Amino acid sequence: MSSAPATFDDEFAARFNELLRWRRDVRHFDCRAVTEEDMRAMLASASFAPSVGNAQPWRFVRLRSPGIRDALAAHVEEQNAHAAEHYAGQERYEHYQSLKLHGLRDAPELMAVFCDEHPQAGYGLGIATMPEMLRYSCVLAIHNLWLAARLRGIGLGWVSILDPSTVKAMLDVPVHWSLIALLCIGYPVEECDTPELERCGWQPREPWSDRVFER
Repeated sequence: MSSAPATFDDEFAARFNELLRWRRDVRHFDCRAVTEEDMRAMLASASFAPSVGNAQPWRFVRLRSPGIRDALAAHVEEQNAHAAEHYAGQERYEHYQSLKLHGLRDAPELMAVFCDEHPQAGYGLGIATMPEMLRYSCVLAIHNLWLAARLRGIGLGWVSILDPSTVKAMLDVPVHWSLIALLCIGYPVEECDTPELERCGWQPREPWSDRVFER
């Protein structure tokens, strides 16, 4: 028996757009802990994401060990030094060096998100021609988690300057899992509805209409 469809009024739509605008990639965290109740609620929200074949391929690994935290931070900082070489001799080199690109040493919660490339759930539906849909499903789950965090005043930072195979080996996960994201979670030191990279002068937001095409 189906339930009555939910209705969302103009006030809800306006607040939803506000939530989207205030969803920021956070790199600066204060020392407040995130409660277990909030973590569980955010993970439950992530599980409402759509997934190909209803396979639910996301695998969330909460990183509790100080040793793992230190190893991840050292690895990302090493990779960041290599990434900076891409800008050597360019005007942006010093600018890049001034950016804080992760909160691995100060965020109260760290989480790695993996995709199970061979999930039992879903029976392979929808991935015969586009197996990458499993990974896209995981990205949607992360976005749900991000919004659920933001509405609680909690920030999330997605760390991408890393070698996935190295991180995967550090965390000792099954061979058929692929790394999708390394996330820093906690309360931001300050809040702003403008992306940090825009505030720092790295890259402004461009008109959304420039990204829409017709054929």
